[in-house]
Amino acid sequence: MKTRCGRTINVTRFAPPGLPAPMGRVVLDTSFAPHDEGELWASLTAEEARRLAGLLLFQAAAVDPEPAGPPDVAEVVPIQGDAYEIRVRGHVLTVDQPVPDGGNDTAPTPVELFVASVASCAAHYAGRYLDRHDVSREGLSVRAEYRMADDRPARVAALTLTVTAPALPARRQAALRAVVSHCTVTNTLARAPEVDLEVRCAAGTEAARAPQASQG
Repeated sequence: MKTRCGRTINVTRFAPPGLPAPMGRVVLDTSFAPHDEGELWASLTAEEARRLAGLLLFQAAAVDPEPAGPPDVAEVVPIQGDAYEIRVRGHVLTVDQPVPDGGNDTAPTPVELFVASVASCAAHYAGRYLDRHDVSREGLSVRAEYRMADDRPARVAALTLTVTAPALPARRQAALRAVVSHCTVTNTLARAPEVDLEVRCAAGTEAARAPQASQG
């Protein structure tokens, strides 16, 4: 990545073959120029810091590809205020609320993660489609725009996905649309799962359990 201050930061990994995963390392290489006088530094914008964090996490996963944690389980615990930590198979995500809604805007909201889930699942299916037809993923992007309902219950009322694949021949666009429209998350919205809610209180008290109606 190229920073605004003119530095080039390369994030790579060193994983000696045949050695256990803990021996692997994530390598952070910062460009060096004659006028640096032996000092290696880089100042990052907030956007650059987030991108660098993403690159570090990507390479860390490659060095240690088996994060701890049970499959098919997501656990959410509070951090501070309206910020929460989500744990999935050893991975950690966060959610928060915008400042006008009482949060500190340190992370996307749960609704934004939901929209991002639809968009990223669509991107995954689109990418696999391009791979199958030997078309480059270069320039592939998925944009998701959503609108909240004006009435109750609170929900996303409309969601629009725009898939851009510049290298795709026109004759394959309809097939790509068909593939993306049946991604796993979109299929789940079309056939909403049953949600069973269980509330566990403090030790020694009875747990409350009640089935929830499907949300469409």
